[in-house]
Amino acid sequence: MCNSEWMNGMMFGGAGIGFGKTGISIDDLHEAVSLAVSFKFNTPFLCSNLLRLISLSSEKSNNGVSGIPLETLGKSRFSVTKRGVTVIAKLRKVKKHEYPWPADPDPNVKGGVLSHLSHFKPLKEKQKPVTLDFEKPLVNFEKKMMDVRRMANETGLDFSDQIILLEKKYQQALQDLYTHLTPIQRVNIARHPNRPTFLDHVFSITDKFVELHGDRSGYDDPAIVTGIGTIDGRRYMFIGQQKGRNTKENIQRNFGMPTPHGYRKALRMMYYADHHGFPIVTFIDTPGAYADLKSEELGQGEAIAQNLRTMFGLKVPIVSIVIGEGGSGGALAIGCANKLLMLENAVFYVASPEACAAILWKTAKASPKAAEKLRITAPELCRLEICDGIIPEPLGGAHANPAWTSQQIKAAINESMDELTAMDTEELLRHRTHKFRKLGGFQENAQIDPKKKVNMKKKEDTVLRTSNAELEGEVEKLRQQILKAKESSSKPPEMALKDMIEKLKMEVDHEYTEAIKAMGLKDRLETLREEVSKVISRDQLMNPVIMDKIEKLKDELSQNLSAAPNYSTLKYKLDMLKEFSKAKSLSDAATLKKEVNKKFNEVMSRPEINEKLEAIKAEVQNSGSSSFADLDQGLKDKVLNVKKEIESEMISALESFGLDVVLVKSNAKVLSEKASLSVFKNKVDTLNEEINKKIENVASSSELKNMIELLKLEIARAGNKPDAESKTALLSDILSVGMLLRLMV
Repeated sequence: MCNSEWMNGMMFGGAGIGFGKTGISIDDLHEAVSLAVSFKFNTPFLCSNLLRLISLSSEKSNNGVSGIPLETLGKSRFSVTKRGVTVIAKLRKVKKHEYPWPADPDPNVKGGVLSHLSHFKPLKEKQKPVTLDFEKPLVNFEKKMMDVRRMANETGLDFSDQIILLEKKYQQALQDLYTHLTPIQRVNIARHPNRPTFLDHVFSITDKFVELHGDRSGYDDPAIVTGIGTIDGRRYMFIGQQKGRNTKENIQRNFGMPTPHGYRKALRMMYYADHHGFPIVTFIDTPGAYADLKSEELGQGEAIAQNLRTMFGLKVPIVSIVIGEGGSGGALAIGCANKLLMLENAVFYVASPEACAAILWKTAKASPKAAEKLRITAPELCRLEICDGIIPEPLGGAHANPAWTSQQIKAAINESMDELTAMDTEELLRHRTHKFRKLGGFQENAQIDPKKKVNMKKKEDTVLRTSNAELEGEVEKLRQQILKAKESSSKPPEMALKDMIEKLKMEVDHEYTEAIKAMGLKDRLETLREEVSKVISRDQLMNPVIMDKIEKLKDELSQNLSAAPNYSTLKYKLDMLKEFSKAKSLSDAATLKKEVNKKFNEVMSRPEINEKLEAIKAEVQNSGSSSFADLDQGLKDKVLNVKKEIESEMISALESFGLDVVLVKSNAKVLSEKASLSVFKNKVDTLNEEINKKIENVASSSELKNMIELLKLEIARAGNKPDAESKTALLSDILSVGMLLRLMV
């Protein structure tokens, strides 16, 4: 069979190789094998089809090739020599890939089910411990402990007390060291070669994880890993920068420095997550984007810019976590999130301390000073409101206990996602934009160094204002939303209401300024402001003269304001401001009322309070009394005590909302005073009755009657003109009667 006929009869495809002729001789087979070898078709499908070719030739020869049965030939190697060419083929069974999850995974495989899917396997050799320069004092403690343990094993003596003492000293030294870390020491911990990577954390916190590859442009950057995983049954899109755990992996992962292909892969997964509604969790751990010539030619800056723009428009929650070092735009390309969290010893910088030191101090040895000035640590960034939260690490860094660190990351993700998923789409986008817009605060009217002020250009007022037509449209739109909320008994748009109030305040201030200018009162107002600011700066009492000036200017402004050219616009904006402020206060009051009622219901639903109330009710019913006054004193005291306890719980609930509860306390006090007065009145009435009875008994006694009769006789003897002696005797008798009455009572 000639070469042309062989080529005409050969068809490549999933079915293998077919032939136009049914009768094939051994010579033809040799010719086909030789030609196949010359075309370098050394592939498994060719070998299998060659065996099919041999089986077709069995129609003519049942003796096989060179006397070997074809059945045996199909199960073993065969060798055909023709024109100096040897072809060797072997069929082997290929393991079928189970996707996405194995039906019965091997439980003995280290790493569980996830290891069946990922190429990220546990290292065969344990990572060698790496001691940083500032950790060398701890090595001495470890060496002493090892020596004491070895001595105890060799001699058989008990050194447990010494070992415990050394362990305590080691833990104390470790705590002292890691609670007073300098910025450059945190940088070294963030770069520690044994620090857990993105995939280490992902496999620890996820129930399932499937890695997704490729940017759909022919590349798959291993420095950025993406995939879908679940945490506690909730699906997330995970995107992270992956460093290597040893030299081989670092070369494969390009030391965690992504190329444009990696950022485009991340961008594709962001679109995918946004389309399917998966929240996004990104892990940042890179010294920066890869800055070689090829990456610049392929559009490194453009790829990062595309990611920045896209992330601000994604309609799903985004949480970014810095687990190592976050360098420049390479980190920010997957870090434009609603919340940016950092591990305790992670760093986030525009330029590395070494690069900054080389630029400013012309030497990389000044990197400790640069790290301090850059403010790149998690506590500093949290203070600057760039970082939204710090995830704790164990003493010794994340590599000291990777599993514990991963669980802290998992808890932080769940907490952040619970907060973000409660927001609607508009609020989520506004929250993300506001996070970055508020960065870089400044101080107004701050004193500037005169040397710097010489060449400074005068600042122009560039206040962006809304036109009256646009403002009226926004006002009407918001008013309609408030009316719809009232009709449906739903909550009005709080954020929109707050923004509108702020905008109207600015507009009203501007209109007042314009009116004051038109009325010719601007100079007087500026002078008065300066005088008031001087008094405030000196912490003095306000001068009555200044107060009089303020009142006069206020009266003049109120009288002539209606004559200002912009009075109608000012009045309209002022009325809108009052209306929306009232609507906001009503909304806040309604919200507060709901919260207070909810708190009261929680208080009243407590088991201990319910038990006390039920017990008091049962006692009152058993007493048979129809009113509070009919109850006996002991039961009244019980009722008042329970009432006082419930009132104190209610007062505590109100105080928890920051409410003033002075009136509530006074009312409770008045009620308690009334109750105590009623009890005291009953006791006084009982005492008065006893006193009256005793007085009646005394008055009816014979001794008192005799003394009264004698007193009457004395008064009759004295007559109308009593002398001094008779007056004295009469007074003595009266006192005697009084003393007797007091003693008898």
